[in-house]
Amino acid sequence: MANSRARVEAILSTFVSVQPHETSALLHSASCFFFILSAYFVVLPLRDEGAISLGLSKLPGLFVGSLFLTLIAAPLSTLIFSFPNLSKAKALFLIHRFFSLSLVLFFILWHTSSAAYSPVKSKATDLTIQAELKEDLKVNFNQTTDTGYSGGLAGHGWFYVSVRIGLFLWVALLNLITISSTWARIIDVMDTESGSRLFGFIGAGATLGQLCGSLFATGMAWLGSFLLLFAALLMELAAQSSKGINKDISHLPEELSPIRKADPDQKGEADEWTAPAFPSSKSPASRVKPQLSAIFDGLWLILSSSYLLYVSLFLWLSAVVSSFFYFQKVAVIAMTVSSSVGRRRLFAEINSFIAIFILAGQLTLTVR
Repeated sequence: MANSRARVEAILSTFVSVQPHETSALLHSASCFFFILSAYFVVLPLRDEGAISLGLSKLPGLFVGSLFLTLIAAPLSTLIFSFPNLSKAKALFLIHRFFSLSLVLFFILWHTSSAAYSPVKSKATDLTIQAELKEDLKVNFNQTTDTGYSGGLAGHGWFYVSVRIGLFLWVALLNLITISSTWARIIDVMDTESGSRLFGFIGAGATLGQLCGSLFATGMAWLGSFLLLFAALLMELAAQSSKGINKDISHLPEELSPIRKADPDQKGEADEWTAPAFPSSKSPASRVKPQLSAIFDGLWLILSSSYLLYVSLFLWLSAVVSSFFYFQKVAVIAMTVSSSVGRRRLFAEINSFIAIFILAGQLTLTVR
């Protein structure tokens, strides 16, 4: 056991400067992100192809809907970390498992809604999508055409439309909450010094997950809705990996912030899965109330810091630019590829090429 651990540490040392007591948390963090991003990019081509089937003019509305949904759900999702009798490690595990089960539910809904959707209708929809696109390119991407196609929804029942809209919004929510919650847990476990050394490797694990998930979706595009089951399995593996994102209390640094000293999750994390969290001398109500107000502390910190404002501006601009290129990508794919399987495959191939470039940069520029 000791020899195998030493070999693992030797292999890791060729990529990143890691201390022996950080090995377990590093591997579990990287593997957790690997499975999260794999699940996301396995299901992403199916989501985008489903959105195309509703009509290209509906994409901006879906984007706006996902924005409002995340604005509402993201602060609420942090409340699970505020429960006094639930450790943060357990809360993260429950979040991942919840999204895993939700993907199974969407598989049932998607498969059921597609059962009554005949191949003849599918071919007709492919043709009308291309007709709509050509007309939209002459006018405006956000406007429906006045020629033979009424906007994508007319040829489908409400159940078919609802499932595809729901999956589009839900996948966006899955991506935001699972990634942000996992990073929050990792930051809680690692200090600034270790984070500066290890975050690049952890990010590379996420990008490797994007690559593997996209390659899988490329080769298995013909599976259709069954991709949701594979994504659900990967999310469950992410939940299991999150159990190992714990701090080695025998090597805790001397300097800890007052918040971390008061946090019971930093003590006895090895027993989190066999015993309940340490009780607090404060009542549950007194503990939850500060946590509720802490939701708005992040906004206040951003507004009071020019550095954080610039970071927020950078993220906002990158989101605007990426959204523009996303619309163009979807438009080109819808115009050039006529079959649903072909569109899913091309979406996945593009994601694979992007992942290769990102992974190369992370391993060469940010690890050391």
